[in-house]
Amino acid sequence: MEPIDRDPQLWRMAQDRARFKSHLFTYLWVNTLLWTIWFLTDRHSHGIPWPVWSTVFWGLALVFRGFTTYGGYGRKHLSEREYERLVRQREGRA
Repeated sequence: MEPIDRDPQLWRMAQDRARFKSHLFTYLWVNTLLWTIWFLTDRHSHGIPWPVWSTVFWGLALVFRGFTTYGGYGRKHLSEREYERLVRQREGRA
């Protein structure tokens, strides 16, 4: 059963953070597996190791997701801040 008096905004933030943590765990697990496969099979080849690409680009996506989840730079947060600014402007004029 879910509590009835749950704050919708806090609940949304909690869900976003839980999704981010799940995504981070998946990233760490999959990249550990990829690097292990590379280490056991292809580490003696020259050049850039192939798991670098998934680690770097997926990692960058994860960093941006972290900023939007924890840093307040997401579209929802920017919209809320803009809305609050407009409310303050209207109250200042009234």
